Amino acid sequence: MPMSDRHISQHFETLAIHAGNTADPLTGAVVPPIYQVSTYKQDGVGGLRGGYEYSRSANPTRTALEENLAALEGGCRGLAFASGLAAEDTLLRTLLTPGDHVVIPNDAYGGTFRLFAKVAARWGVEWSVADTSDPAAVRAAITPKTKAVWVETPSNPLLGITDIAAVAQVAHAAGAKLVVDNTFATPYLQQPLSLGADVVVHSLTKYMGGHSDVVGGALIVSDQALGEELAYHQNAMGAVAGPFDSWLVLRGTKTLAVRMDRHSENATKIAGLLTRHARVTHVLYPGLPEHPGHEIAAKQMRAFGGMVSFRVEGGEEAAVEVCNRAKVFTLGESLGGVESLIEHPGRMTHASAAGSALEVPADLVRLSVGIENVDDLLGDLEQALG
Repeated sequence: MPMSDRHISQHFETLAIHAGNTADPLTGAVVPPIYQVSTYKQDGVGGLRGGYEYSRSANPTRTALEENLAALEGGCRGLAFASGLAAEDTLLRTLLTPGDHVVIPNDAYGGTFRLFAKVAARWGVEWSVADTSDPAAVRAAITPKTKAVWVETPSNPLLGITDIAAVAQVAHAAGAKLVVDNTFATPYLQQPLSLGADVVVHSLTKYMGGHSDVVGGALIVSDQALGEELAYHQNAMGAVAGPFDSWLVLRGTKTLAVRMDRHSENATKIAGLLTRHARVTHVLYPGLPEHPGHEIAAKQMRAFGGMVSFRVEGGEEAAVEVCNRAKVFTLGESLGGVESLIEHPGRMTHASAAGSALEVPADLVRLSVGIENVDDLLGDLEQALG
């Protein structure tokens, strides 16, 4: 935690509002200003005020966000990027060199898979797929060249659960780093660093921003040396979060706890409706006792989040029709905003995984459950399913 924040309560809700949010020393403004500036006056050659010289290297608004992110995830360093994929790309090129190997999950965001399969592979990075919910499968996929194990939990879009502590032991025994994408859970529901992860990845676009009005990404680490190395590459590669984007995400994190409580409450009720509906063949939600990862999720998460996926009878066309019939649920990609979204992963967010080990079922529908009145959401799904 930054030195200025060490006096703050360790309760999440208090940290979310105060960590990194130091009152402006000039005016006393309680919200950090948007420092919409590219360069800074130096007090003589090399005399930097507060360490600022050029906003690609550092910007006060971005610094406030990065301190907030580090505090919420329990890390020593947070770094904010222009998008989640920019954060992932910087991480890969920091940890890996051509010839290295990564274990990736058999269920993951399509953009992450594309980054490995179409971009990193051309750079000489090898990868293989494993069911990360099974530590033995992860162990079997590791090679002498493995430098990282990549995990999403809950995963996108099948809501699989990985035991972070168990897979951390497997990765570390092989000399590899464990990377956990915590986008679906957020640090309010789950803190991977405390369970043994080395790096936490976020798409700040989603729950952290929370209002579908900003694109951003983040990396948070608990090792100071790794944090410095990532910061070097962040500056060298340059895909940083801008000051206004940083300000928007910082605004979003302040209400993260109350939003996630409502997202989780609504999603639980929606999962219950779906399990009872005659047209639904499978419901994928870790809060359901019958979910195969329910016990692990209950152990490592505060609640089960706002993402629900389900499969419908009638195949792909039936799933597409459900998406098209929804009215309160907006048909759209992304997730984590205050409004509810519905999508068909096979044709939308995960089209890049078609034909691979990460291809998703054609009859799958994914919901990002918002914070509207749950009765309106339940009624909309009932009419959409017919």
